[in-house]
Amino acid sequence: MEQKRVIVFTTPTCTYCYQVKRYLTEQGIRFKEVDVSLNTKAADDMFRKSGQKGVPQLWINNRPIVGFDRPKIDKLLNLKK
Repeated sequence: MEQKRVIVFTTPTCTYCYQVKRYLTEQGIRFKEVDVSLNTKAADDMFRKSGQKGVPQLWINNRPIVGFDRPKIDKLLNLKK
């Protein structure tokens, strides 16, 4: 099964960002990390897509999830509990 495309928008001081990255790694999910504190274009794109400026945000196959919402992440990635 092909893995879905996962992008995680973060900042260096975000505790939940670390938690979501650790969770994805533990689940064997590859992801691209984008630090929006260094990339203003990505921050603008993130806001346009989700209407939210808060991080972490995950885009799973271009569907945004704002915050470390494990049930939504699990559902979109088809992770079993």
